[in-house]
Amino acid sequence: MEHKRLTLFAGHYGSGKTNIAVNYALHLAGEGKKVCIADLDIVNPYFRTKDSSAELKAAGVELISPQFANSNVDLPALPAESYRLVQDRSAYGVMDIGGDDRGAYALGRYVPFIKEEDDYRMAFVVNFLRPLTTTAQEALEVMGEIEAACGLNFTCIVNNTNLGWETTRDVLDVSQSKVDELCRLSGLPLWLTTAEETLAANMGETVFGLKLQKKYFDIPR
Repeated sequence: MEHKRLTLFAGHYGSGKTNIAVNYALHLAGEGKKVCIADLDIVNPYFRTKDSSAELKAAGVELISPQFANSNVDLPALPAESYRLVQDRSAYGVMDIGGDDRGAYALGRYVPFIKEEDDYRMAFVVNFLRPLTTTAQEALEVMGEIEAACGLNFTCIVNNTNLGWETTRDVLDVSQSKVDELCRLSGLPLWLTTAEETLAANMGETVFGLKLQKKYFDIPR
């Protein structure tokens, strides 16, 4: 798997970008790389990168998150040390971007640094079984809204279509035609198809295995 110095994950609310960002950071650390992950989600206080802080710390991954993440105080502010992710080029950086265009506004302040370095991948995470991204056209509209809000274009797509613990190979197979259509409409390549690690192990190297928290699947549908 080819890595960029910075990897950004963004998408619609509930698409699973936080879980993928955490897993990707752990994957990089498993390859012996120095890794820092930043939670830039100023919109959703419930599913946070900080939920995995213990596992990230154990793997040697540095976590940057809002001061009041996972508390009963919800302030739409980002810590000043977030800039270190784009300024310190000695580490691989992973960014978990807030949902939709509202969450993407927070990314705008880092865009000049990201464009200057020009060593990044910005992945659009899509779950075709979530409301408002049930078709390729709907997903394309969400992509456009996010790009307009942050001033940075996506470079690839991550197919994270799932039904929680009820996800089967058939679910992923059915989503393939939709992600193919999204790739055609957007002109972007499919970078990853993701699935829970046990399912992924039975599907070969084309699927990126995810270690999932139960909480991740408790999202109302």
